[in-house]
Amino acid sequence: MLTVAAYNRFCEKLPAVAHVVQWGGAHVWKVGGDKGKVFAIAWDEGAAGVHITFKCSKMSFDILKEQAGLRPAPYLASRGMPWIQRTDDRAMDDAALKDYLRESHRLAAQNLPKKLRLEIGL
Repeated sequence: MLTVAAYNRFCEKLPAVAHVVQWGGAHVWKVGGDKGKVFAIAWDEGAAGVHITFKCSKMSFDILKEQAGLRPAPYLASRGMPWIQRTDDRAMDDAALKDYLRESHRLAAQNLPKKLRLEIGL
């Protein structure tokens, strides 16, 4: 399972991103800089492992929320947003998680103002 350090190394390689630690120690990644759109959040839950939250399509959300080790993301999904949290790797290995993180980055970038997307090359 990805460590927070490995998660951060992966996310930092995606284009036009910014990292901040907030909300009591969550590692938050945004596309479009510090004022951009959040696409991934990770918490180190100690013995429970690293919980990684990402945005996905509505169809993916409907499928993933029923899988072992995945759940609707606390706070975000309860507000109608299609965000999933991986709590362990039973149904989603690290390679698949990275694919979903890339897609989350793409989906979040689509919500940036067009002018900013052009400025940062997305």
